[in-house]
Amino acid sequence: MSATPIRPDHRKNRARRIAIGAAVVVAVAGFNGPALYRFGSEQYHEYKINRPEYKAENGHWDFLDIPADFKINSIHASLLHTGKVLLIAGSGNNQKNFDAGKFESVLWDPETNKYKMIPTPKDMFCSGHTQLADGNLLVAGGTKRYEKLKGDVTKAGGLMIVHNEDPDKPITLPAGTVFTGKENGKTFVSKDPVLVEKATKVFDKETGAFLRTEPGLGRIYVEARESGKKYETGTEDNYRVHGMKGSDARNVYGIAQKLALDKKDFQGIREAFEFDPVAEKYIKVDPMNEARWYPTLTTLKDGKVLAMSGLDEIGQIVPGKDEIYDPETKSWEYTGIIRKFPTYPAVFLMDNGKLFYSGSNAGYGPADVGRDPGIWDLETNKFDKIPGLSDPDQMETSATVMLPPAQDQKFMVIGGGGVGESDKSSDKSRLVDLKDPDPRFTDGPTLEKGTRYPSASLLPDDTVLVTGGSEDYRGRGGSDVLQARMYDPKSSTYKRVADPAVGRNYHSGSVLLPDGRVMIFGSDSLYADKANTKPGVFEQRIEIYTPPYLFRDARPTLSDGPKTVERGGTAAFRTKDPASVKTAKLMRPSAVTHVTDVEQRSVALDMKKTADGIEVTIPKNSALVPPGWYMVFVTDEDGTPSEGVWVEIP
Repeated sequence: MSATPIRPDHRKNRARRIAIGAAVVVAVAGFNGPALYRFGSEQYHEYKINRPEYKAENGHWDFLDIPADFKINSIHASLLHTGKVLLIAGSGNNQKNFDAGKFESVLWDPETNKYKMIPTPKDMFCSGHTQLADGNLLVAGGTKRYEKLKGDVTKAGGLMIVHNEDPDKPITLPAGTVFTGKENGKTFVSKDPVLVEKATKVFDKETGAFLRTEPGLGRIYVEARESGKKYETGTEDNYRVHGMKGSDARNVYGIAQKLALDKKDFQGIREAFEFDPVAEKYIKVDPMNEARWYPTLTTLKDGKVLAMSGLDEIGQIVPGKDEIYDPETKSWEYTGIIRKFPTYPAVFLMDNGKLFYSGSNAGYGPADVGRDPGIWDLETNKFDKIPGLSDPDQMETSATVMLPPAQDQKFMVIGGGGVGESDKSSDKSRLVDLKDPDPRFTDGPTLEKGTRYPSASLLPDDTVLVTGGSEDYRGRGGSDVLQARMYDPKSSTYKRVADPAVGRNYHSGSVLLPDGRVMIFGSDSLYADKANTKPGVFEQRIEIYTPPYLFRDARPTLSDGPKTVERGGTAAFRTKDPASVKTAKLMRPSAVTHVTDVEQRSVALDMKKTADGIEVTIPKNSALVPPGWYMVFVTDEDGTPSEGVWVEIP
């Protein structure tokens, strides 16, 4: 008699397989627990951040799909009135590119995600830029020579001040001019030509009597003819200029302090260009009077541009010789005012035509000169300091924004670090109301960590996106802050939102796009590892942040408006549901570098409803609304913005 076949118990076998699988997992976890946990955590994190409800609450980050041929070391970024973004690398903090004359700019179209390489005539690495009234972008300054660290310097050199005591004529000394010390007998050679102004006769204002002659001065970088420590000098000396004859030999001479093998800083250039967004090319204009590397350019109420600070052609801070660019004549003139700032000073145009310096800067310059925040009257050169700033010794690499609406004249200074390569960083957000007759800084909400290099972008719903940065200098020790948050000026509070995937520190920035998203670019870490043993690599990836307001069911529309609106005039736009529109504003496009963006401002507009749209009125004040191109945004009752519509305010 045959045995009855036994049917397998699938439920028991499945339970057994699960038990065995669990045992294997436990065993593997014993050997590699953290890795397995990380895998699970990463999988869950990806699931979590891609859920619709999470995006609607926190927004979402995506990488821009950049073809390999268009990946550059983006140092600068500006939104143009064509809706495209100009990314400028110049040599991209890469001396091999500089030595090869490889200077790069890329134009990116956010609508089509198309890219275009732009011929770049000079090294615009660490230049200044600002929006002009006609929609062109002014780019001025850049790099003449890369820095040399102390161990790399082989020839003694430094600053030579050339004096000209002839009141009748200036004199130009060509590159290669030879100087020999009267006391030390050592010889140095100039690297570039220099114009030395004629001397000035000084008379008594009351009697008219002649008092003295003040020599004209020229600054030039000189180097020893040969390498070696024996060619260094230790003290100040007068220098005879070779080739001078007759009275010139008496009137023209040099004076130099120590000429040594010390570190040589970056050196700037005088060249300036306008980028034409329509022709999509750089157009050369008159050069500045001063060479500048790390300068700030601030547009004034009449559309002219003030250039400040920077390292000059010998690698020293420009000695306060501010100058103004006139877009009509394409030329520069000194202001006649001497005011010194550290490099990339955050200087904003106020609604009364004066200038506000927040104290934010990018670093180069004496620790005790020009670092106090205050209000600057350019006409009188009067500077009223503003007290109350917390962590005043940690303002380098901080960010400053003019909070919305611009009419309120409230500013926020975010984070920052100590002077130079300090490991100090501040978690402060400092607020100041310039409408107050006696303005004083007060502390706002703090960040979770001390943060150098934070990026801050104004959004059309009147919040501020604050993202990126690092706790230490250039991200040392793996100190990048992978966090983003929204600041609400009404409640003066921060709200954490979705975290970016990439750390951003030195040479980074962010730009609001016309569709309401934010682009964040760059980062130039000193090291690639926490142990600070591997050299860093420039971050060429670009992330796009889509704020929560773009994950809602619908957004307002805006169309059929004028291309140009006079200041004080009105402009009518069509919108599908006028009743739902609650606010309207003008937003000036960004021009950002080194987390410094003095262009940003959001101006509230008076608005009235019409049968098929809205009508807005442009403020008359040109200091509040400097001439140029702006985006008009409207928002609904939930704060959801329309896409920006471009208008020109002449």
